[in-house]
Amino acid sequence: MLQQTPVARVIPRLELWLERWPTPAALAAVPSGEAVRAWDRLGYPRRALNLHAAAVAITEHHAGVVPAEVDALLALPGVGPYTARAVAAFAYGIRVPVVDVNVRRVLARAVRGVAEPGPARVAEELALMESLLPVEPAAARLANAGMMELGQVVCTARTPDCDACPIADACAWRAAGYPSYDGPAAPKQKPYAGSDREVRGRILRELRASELPVPAARVAELWPDAAQRERALAGLLRDGLLVEESGAYALPSQ
Repeated sequence: MLQQTPVARVIPRLELWLERWPTPAALAAVPSGEAVRAWDRLGYPRRALNLHAAAVAITEHHAGVVPAEVDALLALPGVGPYTARAVAAFAYGIRVPVVDVNVRRVLARAVRGVAEPGPARVAEELALMESLLPVEPAAARLANAGMMELGQVVCTARTPDCDACPIADACAWRAAGYPSYDGPAAPKQKPYAGSDREVRGRILRELRASELPVPAARVAELWPDAAQRERALAGLLRDGLLVEESGAYALPSQ
């Protein structure tokens, strides 16, 4: 849920989710469409399908217990390098590097001496973070958490508070005189308003609000641009986020 979504938006939805589905087996027992419905407006609803599919895999292949090993976690639907290592490190105390956007920024400035991390270098950044971790797993866990907190609270993207930074004296970027970043820019997300994502969101919102299939005529009223609407519908069908039933659309029932 936290992938590309602020914590403040996630917490209320997470609490409701866990109250309804406290275990992977509980989530796996309902149709994937119920996960999409409960996802509400968190955005990127394919994550709801992935979470449901991961719950099914955990139930079928791991006796209902989230695995601890990074490779086993990476094999679950929708789980990438960050999520796998975060679960291994913070839930199970395994010594593995955890690299999110905040950690990337601290590594770029404090270690590499550049203002911005630029495009993701997953293998390189994981190796760099691992080289900085203490050997003892409990201390490594704290180091991972500390780096994330440092990037979130102190070494922020726009207004880093270098006077409050506990590692300011060791910061390569500060030692170099805070040079401006001149490398390749990280890709920026396109605006939401008027995008296909907005059209998809409107369609899914209508389907989530209805227990019955939504007629195609009603869907046609949701967005005036027919070509864009049909493109969004085709994408939702392709992603498995909705199904077509006799001229109407519904959330998946499997």
